[in-house]
Amino acid sequence: MMTDEAKKNENEDELAENAGEAKVGSGRGLVIAFVATIVLLESAMFFFMVPSAEQVSAMAEAQLIESVQEDEREAEEMESNENKVIEIQIGQFGETFSPIDTEREFRLELSLYGLIQEKNKERIDKEIEEKQGRIRHAIRMKIRTSALTELQENQLGLLERRILTTCNHLLEKDYFLGVGFNNYQLIPE
Repeated sequence: MMTDEAKKNENEDELAENAGEAKVGSGRGLVIAFVATIVLLESAMFFFMVPSAEQVSAMAEAQLIESVQEDEREAEEMESNENKVIEIQIGQFGETFSPIDTEREFRLELSLYGLIQEKNKERIDKEIEEKQGRIRHAIRMKIRTSALTELQENQLGLLERRILTTCNHLLEKDYFLGVGFNNYQLIPE
C-alpha cells in the first residue's frame, strides 16, 4: 500500500497536471475566441463597408459621365480659344500725296491692324513676313488712289474695306476678318 506521503505526492502531481491542462485549455479558448472575434469583425466590415456590384457600377458610370463632360468642356474651351478674334499689327504708313479729286497735297499717317482668328496667327505672321513688301505696296496704292472724301474720317469704312480686300487677296486665304486704324491723321500740306 501506499504511504500517505506517496499518496500526497501523487495527488499533487495529479493537481499539477490538471492545472496545466486547465491553463492550456483556457489559453486555447482565448485564442479561439480572439480569432472568432476578428473573423466576425472582418465579416461585418466587409458586409457594411464594401459596396455592392450595383453601387460599384453606379460609381463607375458617374465617373465616366463626369469625365466625358469634362472632356467636352475642354474641347469647347479649346475651340472657342481657337476661334477667338485677336488683333495683329499690319504696319504704320505715312504717305504724302495728292488725292484724285484735288490738287492739294496731304500727308496721311496711319497705323493699321487686322482682326484674325487666333488659330491662324502663326500662318498669317509667316505670310505677312514673306509678302511684306507686296502688302505695303498694295496698301499704299489703295491710299493714293482714294478720293479726298474717302479719306475723311467719316468715310473711312470704304478705305477699310478696300484695304481688307487687298490684304486677303494677297494672302493664301481670307485670313483677315477686318482691318482698322489705331491712329489716323489726314494733314493738309
